Order: sequence, then structure tokens, then C-alpha cells
Amino acid sequence: MAIANLNETLMAYKLRRNRLQLDITDYQSQKRLATNEQLDFMQLTQAQKAEQKNKWKAEFEAGKDTIYADITAYTEIDEYQDAIDKIEAEYEIYNAELTAWETDLDNQITTADTELTEIEAYIESYEEMLSNNISNDFNYGLN
Repeated sequence: MAIANLNETLMAYKLRRNRLQLDITDYQSQKRLATNEQLDFMQLTQAQKAEQKNKWKAEFEAGKDTIYADITAYTEIDEYQDAIDKIEAEYEIYNAELTAWETDLDNQITTADTELTEIEAYIESYEEMLSNNISNDFNYGLN
């Protein structure tokens, strides 16, 4: 009977180990997704900045003899600076959210790894107890 109880406990730990390994894999996949999203958003941000640059550069060239006569470059136009600041602020907010998500995923991976290490130790211990019980049962009548 002790062998059956040990075997049942051992199977429960192995099931938990497999679930933890699956969770860790899922967390790592989500972390890669967050990294890819961060890169995609960075490219989008750069594209938006380039679009604003082209727009205000053309605007400056068209009006440098009239409304922009007192400035030397399109980068000095207040609306251009406001547009760039807005794009950068949106990037910072999104980046902070992704960083928080990655930090949370790192914490979950660490917690799952710690539990997995404990489970592995339990499995090893129960396998040894099961082996000893089977060996003792086999040798019971031989002495």
C-alpha cells in the first residue's frame, strides 16, 4: 500500500512539473512577443518621426521667405517640436507598459523556476523512497 501511495504522490509531482514547464515555456514566448512588439513600435515611432520631419521640412521650404523668415531650420518650428514630443511621449508610455509586462513575466518565470527546482527535488526523493520500498518488499522474506 505504501508503494501505491508513493507512486500516486510521485505522479502528482510529475504532473505539476510538466505544468510548470509548460507555463515557463508560455511565459518565455510572451516575453519574446513583448520584445518583438517593442521593436515594432520603435519602428513605427521612427516612421512617424520621419513623416513629421518630411511634412515640416516641406512646410519650411514653402514658407521660408514668408512666415518662417525668422528661423533657420524646420526643427525650430514649434508645431514640429510639439509633434515630435507627442510621438516620443507615446513611445515612452508604451515602452513603460511593455517593460512592466516583461518584468512581470520575468517574475513569473523566476517563481515557476524556483517551484520547478523544488518539485524536481521532491520527485527525486519520492523516487528514492519508492525504490527503497520496492527493494525492501522484495527482500522481506529472503533474510
